[in-house]
Order: sequence, then C-alpha cells, then structure tokens
Amino acid sequence: MNILANDGISPSGLKALKDAGHEVYTDFISADKLESFIKEKSIDGILVRSATKVRQELMDACPGLKFVGRGGVGMDNIDVEYGRNKGLTVFNTPAASSQSVAELVMGHMFSLSRSIHASNRKMPLDGSREFKSLKKTYGKGSELRGKTLGIIGFGRIGRSLASYALGCGMNVVAHDTYAKDGKVEFEVGGTTISVDCPLQSMDEVLEMSDVISLHIPAQSDGSAVIGTRELNQMKDGALLINAARGGVLDEDALLSALDSGKLGGAALDVFVGEPSPREDVLSHPSLSLTPHTGAATSEAQDRIGLELASQIEEIKNKMS
Repeated sequence: MNILANDGISPSGLKALKDAGHEVYTDFISADKLESFIKEKSIDGILVRSATKVRQELMDACPGLKFVGRGGVGMDNIDVEYGRNKGLTVFNTPAASSQSVAELVMGHMFSLSRSIHASNRKMPLDGSREFKSLKKTYGKGSELRGKTLGIIGFGRIGRSLASYALGCGMNVVAHDTYAKDGKVEFEVGGTTISVDCPLQSMDEVLEMSDVISLHIPAQSDGSAVIGTRELNQMKDGALLINAARGGVLDEDALLSALDSGKLGGAALDVFVGEPSPREDVLSHPSLSLTPHTGAATSEAQDRIGLELASQIEEIKNKMS
C-alpha cells in the first residue's frame, strides 16, 4: 500500500512499514496540496499526529483513501465518525504515549512546587547580581509528598500519572464520567502494587485537590471544561496542569486566577490557537510551559510507530 506519514513517523515504525512492503512518503504536504498529492500518488492511507487535519472535505475528495491513522491519543483533528461511516478505517495509538505524558506532567508538578520554571528564567539574567534576593524569592517551595492530586479524565494517561504520583507519596483522587473503577497497578522493585483511587464528582475533586491535572478530550462543541466557576472551586494556592487539549481550559479565566493569586501556579503543554499561542499566556510568570511535547520522547515515538505499523498490517490482512 501507498502510505503518507504526513507528520512524520519514527525510524522503527518506518522500517516496519517498509519491511512489510509498503511505499511510505514522509515529506510534509501542506493542507492546500494534500488532495492533489493523495490522488497523484494513489495514497491508500494517511498517518497524522496533531498538525495535519483530515476533515470530511478531504475524505470526500479522495475516495481512494482506505484508512486514517493518528499517532497519539486525541483525534479531534480527524472527522472520525464521518470517515468510519464512509467505510474508512480510522484508528489511533491510545496506549503508546501514556507514560511519556505522565512523566512530563510530573516534571511540571516538581517545577511548579519548587519554582524551577520561574527561577530558571531569572537566574541567567539576575543570578550573578541578585543571588541572595532570588534565593529568598524562590526558597519557599513545597513538597509533593502528602499532597492530593486530582486527575480529571482517568483513562490510560490519567492512570499512568496516578502510578507516578502514588510512588511519590501523593494521595490521588479522580473524576471520569465513564470509568468503572479507580484501580491503578504499577511495579516497584519487581512487586506489583495495586491501589484503588477514589472516584469522585468533578466538584469534589476540584475542592479537595492541591494539584489538578487534566486528561480529557476536546469537547465536540469546543467549550471549555474548566472555566471561572471551576477555578473558583479549587483550593486557594492550588496548582493546575493541562496536558490534554488547549480548548478544555479557559485561558482568560486561567490568567485571571493566576493574577488574583487564586492559583499558586499552572502548567500548560497545550494551548488554544496552536501553533500560535497567545503571547500573554506565554509570558506569564506563573506558568510553566512546554510546546506540546507530552508524547515527544524517543520511546513513545517508537511505540507509536510500531503500533501504527501493526494496525496497518491488520488492515492489509483484512483486505486481502
């Protein structure tokens, strides 16, 4: 089959596809040229991450497409149901990046609790002249051990995050509309530990947590899940982390909560308006920021590439 990996694919995934006899194109094709490229190269399937959008107009214009694969979890950049109703196989790699996203969230938590994000901005500028002043300013950190982490969205990523937080001695509560249990299993020194994290209502999680981490998909109507009302329910001085989708958090409400001191700090890996986030968000001193790199580890990308290749092989076998 002819495959376009428009947002790239790991070397291991590329090798697996080529070894299986597929022709793989990895050059990025801009949105205005996608239709013509797909037709010219007789592309059977397109693989994307978060940059490329595959909407119904493209699906209608390219009847030769057989599948669309998303290297990652969220599929809000693909018209999934429309494609499936047309007979396309639309799939993602939900398990491959869970650990990497969870580790990034833990990094942000440590950064916020010890003001690493802020002091790292100031030290190159003022460290040689105002060392003692900076030490006084940023020497008021807090430990994560004993704190309560509230996870909103308790799927694979949320549970992976819970395992790390539990290992750090945090208490974990969660909210998920669809979760049937709060069970989390992880291995420590060769021993499997099982913990049942309490599932609570959204209001309860917001009110009792010292740190909130969001792991929910973008809403179909584009609305925010966390806005002024929800932020006001949180503990004074609590921390908030969004490594899900930019639109699930109201950025205006977030900035207001940071400016007023309601929140002690926040971390964002995702933004409204990507790839051009708001400058007032990027420059806010109380925000720890990363450029949507939750799944951007070599290990996760290898797992994603290999899982994509495996699913494509299943599609090929069903077609033959």
